[in-house]
Amino acid sequence: MEYQPCIDDLSAIELPDELLALTELLAARTHEVWAAGRISEGWRYGEQRDDALKLHPCLVPYEELPESEREYDRKTSLETLKYVLSLGYEIKLRKEH
Repeated sequence: MEYQPCIDDLSAIELPDELLALTELLAARTHEVWAAGRISEGWRYGEQRDDALKLHPCLVPYEELPESEREYDRKTSLETLKYVLSLGYEIKLRKEH
């Protein structure tokens, strides 16, 4: 049987501006967690991805990623925030960043 991801349609959920700003922070954090995991597995930076040598071009700070990679992390973060809200949770801002 072929795997079919089950994705809820969250297109009707709009995030307030303060949560949109949180999206970028979460995207950067997502990248940091991913990079830390890769590095702990012995991966290091390489201009071209090479699975055998454990080289990856995205092992750089978030700000240095190509826009396409940052957009991938943003989308993940945005969809996660929307999903949290769709489950009935509230996200409240306690302090300024």
